[in-house]
Amino acid sequence: MIRYREGYKYQLVEDYYHALQVIRPEVFIFSNFIRLDTTGDLWIIAGYAWDGPSGPAFDTPNFMRASLVHDALYQLMRSGHLPQSLRGEADEEMRRICLAAGMSKLRAWWCWSGVRFFGGAAAREAQPVREAP
Repeated sequence: MIRYREGYKYQLVEDYYHALQVIRPEVFIFSNFIRLDTTGDLWIIAGYAWDGPSGPAFDTPNFMRASLVHDALYQLMRSGHLPQSLRGEADEEMRRICLAAGMSKLRAWWCWSGVRFFGGAAAREAQPVREAP
């Protein structure tokens, strides 16, 4: 029998570093694929899997880094490493990364609006574990 989770499309092949603008945890967070220190330095480790941009958003190059960082931050919330109260900051970080990658202001606002209005469950509810023989 195997145990697995659905919902992942991409897997990081090299470690990725990002300096968060606002999120500063009180303690160093060390999970299997995500490290976040108290100064906001975020490392996402090779092998990390994520689903890319969600909903009606398109998986374009100017959205991939933002979706990676956003998914990692939401995962830290789902696992209890970060408080749910930081969801707005995680959504804003996603918008900043989109703009820095060359996304138009209108599309970045549209993507930000989507996660603000519909992303709450994704920050709270982990993917269920499934089994197959």
